[in-house]
Amino acid sequence: MSKRNWVAENYYSKDFEWDELRQEVENDPSLQYHLLPYTKVDSGNQDDVQDSEAWDKFHARHSTGKFFTERRYLLKEFPELASCKDFSKVLEVGCGNGSTALPILREKESTILYACDCSTEALERAKEIINADNSISTKHRFHSFQCDFSTLGFPMWLACNTCRGSFLEKQFLGFPGVKICHSSREDNCKIDINSPSCSEENKCCIGGVDFITLIFTLSAVPLDRMPTAITQCFSILKPGGLLLFRDYGLYDMTMLRFEPAQRVGYREYLRSDGTRSYFFCLNSVRNLMSAVGFTELELEYCCVKSVNRRSGKIMRRVWVHGKFQKPICD
Repeated sequence: MSKRNWVAENYYSKDFEWDELRQEVENDPSLQYHLLPYTKVDSGNQDDVQDSEAWDKFHARHSTGKFFTERRYLLKEFPELASCKDFSKVLEVGCGNGSTALPILREKESTILYACDCSTEALERAKEIINADNSISTKHRFHSFQCDFSTLGFPMWLACNTCRGSFLEKQFLGFPGVKICHSSREDNCKIDINSPSCSEENKCCIGGVDFITLIFTLSAVPLDRMPTAITQCFSILKPGGLLLFRDYGLYDMTMLRFEPAQRVGYREYLRSDGTRSYFFCLNSVRNLMSAVGFTELELEYCCVKSVNRRSGKIMRRVWVHGKFQKPICD
């Protein structure tokens, strides 16, 4: 990506070359533990509970004040969200406190946004922020529900079996033990039953979504559950729809700050608060997406320098930016 405007300040995505950072890290003896193989111990089904509880505590701890700022830059990174057709349906996976949802809803007054998170605390924070917004009809186009897409999958009211077709069934032959949620757990989520994807006799779902945003979400999912998570995203996306991806990149400053004892897998780390983070290289994202059938449109590192105002220290941030399309059926 080239030089872009970010709100009122200049924003660059190529402040430094990722390959130069890679060489520096891989030649630093003090950072070699990040590169070592890791044998993961199976923790059973407890991960499901621990992940959800950890994020509940995280959002409860940061319920006062504005811990996250609005991610307005995403509309410049993903202009498709601004230029989309009227009444497009967006699913934000891992919505957190609404920092991504709000600028999307403000940008276009007809966009309908569905938002899910595994944390009930996060959903409460998101609802509060959306309801407090003064924009016209913002809260009426925001529909949230609790869901861990990497374990239970997405509810059938997003896309029924007729809309998903045979793809979901074929994909899950390779992922035994994955459960599919067949009901909505959010009673007040309004469902548009007029979608042409459902038959007249079976108006049971919204017919899939036009966009899925995965913004700093997949990195919080255990590595072994990522293929299932991406399969789920593919299954409810309309043919021709886009998955918009942004997450932590390999050798990001955050990764290099983790201590050896915080490693829980190869490129996987556990924070002291129980939340986890994985750091992606381009090939790891490419392989996940292509394995389920996505077509790659964009995939690159964003390498941004920022300065800590208090210490004056330069921080090198690395994120992976990607756009992937579900092929249009013949």
